[in-house]
Amino acid sequence: MVTSCTTERHDHHDVYAAQCPCREVLDLLANKWSALAIGALEEGPQRFGALQRRLEGVSPKVLTSTLRRLEEKGFVDRTIYPAVPLHVEYELTPLGRSVAQPLAQLRGWVEDHLDEIPVG
Repeated sequence: MVTSCTTERHDHHDVYAAQCPCREVLDLLANKWSALAIGALEEGPQRFGALQRRLEGVSPKVLTSTLRRLEEKGFVDRTIYPAVPLHVEYELTPLGRSVAQPLAQLRGWVEDHLDEIPVG
């Protein structure tokens, strides 16, 4: 069986195929900061500072990069409100909301099973 996966739309995507763009999306969503940002945004639109406080330990640079990548792929919307100082909010798109539940299950599984896993 020959597996191919191109950037054009087609009936079959194969995340195991080396050139499948699925891998880029999987890499983005499997990233801890992406999974945590999506989880935090389930609570509703949030400003950058609120997200940074919620995601303890994330640097501004990493959070900015993560939010940009999520926005580029259509998981997050960024809204700029004309105010002084500038007011920017991030929120999940319908696509982002659709992936939020599977990521919540993964986060919950990790919390439930952490004591069974060697860490550190």
